[in-house]
Amino acid sequence: MKTLFRIVAVLVVVGLAALAAIIFVPVQRTAPSQDVAADWQPAEGQGRYAALMADCAACHTAPGGKPFAGGRVIESPMGAIYTTNITPDKETGIGTWSLDDFRAALIDGVDNKGRHLYPAMPYANYRHMNETDIRALYAYFMNGVEPVSNKVQDTALPFPFNQRWGIRLWNWMALGDAGFKPASAPIAESDHLARGAYLVQVMGHCGSCHTPRNVFMAQAGKNETDTSFLSGGEIGGWSAPDLRGPKSAPQAWAAEELKAYLTTGRNAHAAVGGEMALAVEHSLQFMSEEDANAMVAYLRAIGAEGPANDEPLTPRDDQAGGTVARLDAANDPTSVKLKKAVDLSEGERLYLDNCAACHFVDGRGAPEVFPELKGNATVVADQTGGLLHTILYGAQMPSTEERPERLHMPGFARRMSDEEIAALATFVRSAWGNEAPPVTAADVAAMRKAGASASH
Repeated sequence: MKTLFRIVAVLVVVGLAALAAIIFVPVQRTAPSQDVAADWQPAEGQGRYAALMADCAACHTAPGGKPFAGGRVIESPMGAIYTTNITPDKETGIGTWSLDDFRAALIDGVDNKGRHLYPAMPYANYRHMNETDIRALYAYFMNGVEPVSNKVQDTALPFPFNQRWGIRLWNWMALGDAGFKPASAPIAESDHLARGAYLVQVMGHCGSCHTPRNVFMAQAGKNETDTSFLSGGEIGGWSAPDLRGPKSAPQAWAAEELKAYLTTGRNAHAAVGGEMALAVEHSLQFMSEEDANAMVAYLRAIGAEGPANDEPLTPRDDQAGGTVARLDAANDPTSVKLKKAVDLSEGERLYLDNCAACHFVDGRGAPEVFPELKGNATVVADQTGGLLHTILYGAQMPSTEERPERLHMPGFARRMSDEEIAALATFVRSAWGNEAPPVTAADVAAMRKAGASASH
């Protein structure tokens, strides 16, 4: 009995010592992954471009706020997280940070005082950033961004998530080696594909939304060698669609259509919404021609069933003969019934009254103006939050340099009841060959309670 007691006592002491080490021993900062001369200086515009590709503004600029001054609310499963001020203001921003402090935030997820950052900051992805991009970013934020005095509200998550030392354990499980190296031979053998992989995996941190999370809430796959990587995720109740399956956009669309979607937020089939609208507006529209082509090439090269076909699986609707001719020729059961407008269900009636003027009776909309509902990833997603939010509160395409017009869809929160929106959503999820489960009034009520802010 005494022996057992001694063993338990030793285990308790060891456990307490380990816990004390986790809490109190400072995090060892990761050294640079590349040797760069101490006097190296970025090329003109290199830092600003890196900040655009890393999509820093989307999170660190609050609605109506000054650029990079923080204060944007990130809704997480643990609670609201307030983004920090990353302008070079010395009191409320990062103006006193050294290059080593800045690198540690990107690579190790700790601030200048060694405090752990919440993983809403995608340091798990930025950890693989090249040293030259890190230095260019630091130079830009210190010298190219206007200092803004803006004291951001402190993040105050409920227990136990307010115990930031626990993030250290998460980091041990979630983080790999720092630095970037193509993970598979086909990507490594092509500088073009390797650049696309770097943009997708690291700078664009696409996997943080489009990859499912494991039991520890870490990204389930990090690169194309993991089948889970970019296989679809969820953010704020919205579906971040699969990017690798045979019916996914990168595999089903032509390369130019995918490029148009990424850089303008719209193409012949779809339009961006939710977080993706922010990504296009603040980041992707500014990609160089070479980088846009590299990103598209990489996404099309890593299909779950092999590289995408040169001929798109989803044909582009060129509206030969005009929209009227197209609608006259539509002979699927849904289109035929809507054209006759006889013996309509409530969902069908609501669609004709509120949606058909833009999306038409065949559900195919108008290329680059009104997105398709037939096969639309948001419409048929397992997570109905994106569709319900759009119906309730509307949507707006981002304004880009190439496509500056801000096309706006009105919301119907005041016009329709929960039951009516459920009927409408259920209809579009099952029309024109869509095969998604129905939506309930309770689903709509929950989204209505969450409010218009639930999109971002």
